[in-house]
Amino acid sequence: MLTDLVTGLEVPTDLLIGGRWSPADDASTFDVIDPATAGVIATVANGTVADARRCVDAAAAAAAGWAATAPRERSSILRRAFDLMTEREEQLAELIVRENGKAFADALGEVRYAAEFFRWYAEEAVRLHGELTTAPSGSNRIMVVRQPIGIALLITPWNFPAAMATRKIGPALAAGCTVILKPASDTPLTALAVGALLAQAGVPDGVVNVLPSRRSGPVGEAILGDPRVRKLSFTGSTEVGRSLLRVAADQVISSSMELGGNAPFLVFDDADLDAALDGAMVAKMRNGGEACTAANRFYAQAGIAEEFTARLAQRMAGLTVGPGIDRANAVGPLVNQAAVDKVSELVGDAVSRGATVSTGGGLIEGDGYFYAPTVLAGVTPGSQLLDEEIFGPVAPVMTFETEAEAIALANATEFGLVSYVYTGDLARGLRVSEALESGMVGLNRGLVSDPAAPFGGVKQSGLGREGGHEGMVEYTESKYIAVDW
Repeated sequence: MLTDLVTGLEVPTDLLIGGRWSPADDASTFDVIDPATAGVIATVANGTVADARRCVDAAAAAAAGWAATAPRERSSILRRAFDLMTEREEQLAELIVRENGKAFADALGEVRYAAEFFRWYAEEAVRLHGELTTAPSGSNRIMVVRQPIGIALLITPWNFPAAMATRKIGPALAAGCTVILKPASDTPLTALAVGALLAQAGVPDGVVNVLPSRRSGPVGEAILGDPRVRKLSFTGSTEVGRSLLRVAADQVISSSMELGGNAPFLVFDDADLDAALDGAMVAKMRNGGEACTAANRFYAQAGIAEEFTARLAQRMAGLTVGPGIDRANAVGPLVNQAAVDKVSELVGDAVSRGATVSTGGGLIEGDGYFYAPTVLAGVTPGSQLLDEEIFGPVAPVMTFETEAEAIALANATEFGLVSYVYTGDLARGLRVSEALESGMVGLNRGLVSDPAAPFGGVKQSGLGREGGHEGMVEYTESKYIAVDW
């Protein structure tokens, strides 16, 4: 049941259902691979449809008691979870490195970010306010109370296995909901460790259930087909999000979706170039480029385009690549062979259409799934990587002339998660930020994520918001009570 993957941290490898760790109903398992070596590091229970139904039963049995738990008690449990994550941050970071591949510094940053969601929602749990107003006619009062929406299915991706779990679990528990966490099958161990940590923090049996499984479709459909389930929160690709929305529609389930991105990074002539390069490295290379918020398309104004491209290539070439567990390495492997194949395909397509490789542009020999940090200059319209998420350490650079052209290029995508703007003119920065079709904008910043801020996109990048007060409201229903007195 327990695997000692890192010193001082035993990681469960069974399913967490109703407060008990148990094997899959059919005793099946699947392997977890270290992307740095392509070797097996653990074997995990492979949840079945029967297990999915047991999860719903457990969440339903715990729902009334958890909803009735005092907000202060829910807050205290979340605060204990924050403390436990903080105490074990190095061990959890090593675990993330083992199953995800990212550099240790990146993993440690993720654990700290993930823990902050527990602290933020520990504070928000006692601030779920309703409203009391007088009807415009003056004939009665309008009372609105917020109640837990019910059982929530949380589906998380492999690229941030700790942060995406806590960003969903924190607000759900703060609002009084019970949850079923379905982690990505590439990275189930971190989710199982978080489940164990929450149990130690005092979360009652059945409030948090963790269901790793490679049978994602049937398991998800079984959970969403149960009328007791009232919330779906999914982070992942737009394609999978659309499929889940179709399934959720049958039970009219409230759905939050954080989907794909295609982030533009605009650098104007009047930008502080050193700051823009610092921001570019953060926006592009967080998690080695495997992030929905990653800068996907760089647009530099004509006056600084050549210098920006050359200096970006210099910085990318200077990154040390290797196993993330070696703390001297700045960039780890991609998550699996399919990810390497896709990045190679996108770069090959761009080069075949006329792009020039300024640095990188190929695989790194040896074990594991490594790809060299890459800068492409002169990328032409129609290149595949301008329309698709690269999800790797590749920065394509294009040139623009005018502000209007920059906005048009940035908005020429079906996605709208985040955009980045660098300029020394505050009026321009705010004007462009308002014109960009994205749910978030980094204005002279290469990192936008913050537990206290609403995170989410527009267009094909999703529905709803995570983080901030809005993130907790997503797990509630507003009930209107008409009152006379």
